[in-house]
Amino acid sequence: MRIDAHQHFWLYEPVKDAWITDDMQVIQRNFLPNDISGTLKKNHIDGAVVVQADQSVQETSFLVEMAEAYKMVKAVVGWVDLRAENINEQLAEFAKHPIIKGFRHIIEAETDADFLIRPDFQRGLEALTQYNYTFDLLVKPIHYASTLACVAANPNQQFMLDHMAKPNIKTQDFNDWASFIRELARYPNVYCKVSGLVTEADWENWSVADFKPYIDHAVSAFGLDRVCYGSDWPVSLLAASYEDVLHVVAHSLQNYSPIALEGFWGNNAVRFYQIK
Repeated sequence: MRIDAHQHFWLYEPVKDAWITDDMQVIQRNFLPNDISGTLKKNHIDGAVVVQADQSVQETSFLVEMAEAYKMVKAVVGWVDLRAENINEQLAEFAKHPIIKGFRHIIEAETDADFLIRPDFQRGLEALTQYNYTFDLLVKPIHYASTLACVAANPNQQFMLDHMAKPNIKTQDFNDWASFIRELARYPNVYCKVSGLVTEADWENWSVADFKPYIDHAVSAFGLDRVCYGSDWPVSLLAASYEDVLHVVAHSLQNYSPIALEGFWGNNAVRFYQIK
């Protein structure tokens, strides 16, 4: 099975989706499964993991509805307030929908460098572990230290690093990011999505070669058995077509055999998110 491990759907609302600023007009509209299903089929992608973009319980319910209506949705990564006092009760309710495989919080928007290791957030992560849910990590450099501490404190929790921690490819920042990736990859309970990279480059003037050192480093650090392909569609449309995203990744990994890449293109995501 070939899986796109990172997609979003939304019914665009300017207030709710205020993060989609005016320089992103190309994605200031609705995006639903029918908008991408034909492209996936054409590119031999069997389905997608759909990830929350809005931090609300309603968002999780919306993604579950999408999964119930469209077979291409193989897993949902939703949102829940992990700091809530009734987190266990909420997770018990979500467990009635087995398509929900995990949750994400938009850590990159948190100004507190130690947000991930706050006691109330840690308590929520412990609840995720008990319910066998995954957690997607979306972080910025200010969160590097707390991310490492959080992962170390939760060895039984399965973590997925989104977008390779979003290296600044446009400015060619590498060393601090590479050191973080190397440290994080030492924890066997962490996987990494090779996703969301085109929007970290110069949207108008990137080249395929810009991405190779970053992808090479992530694959070297995590190994081919803990990396997954993700498009970050439709956000990726800000800088590239779906086929462009595929080409960037395939070009960087062209020295590996098709058999060696079976995990990357799907099996690793199937295993991590327990896709049926």
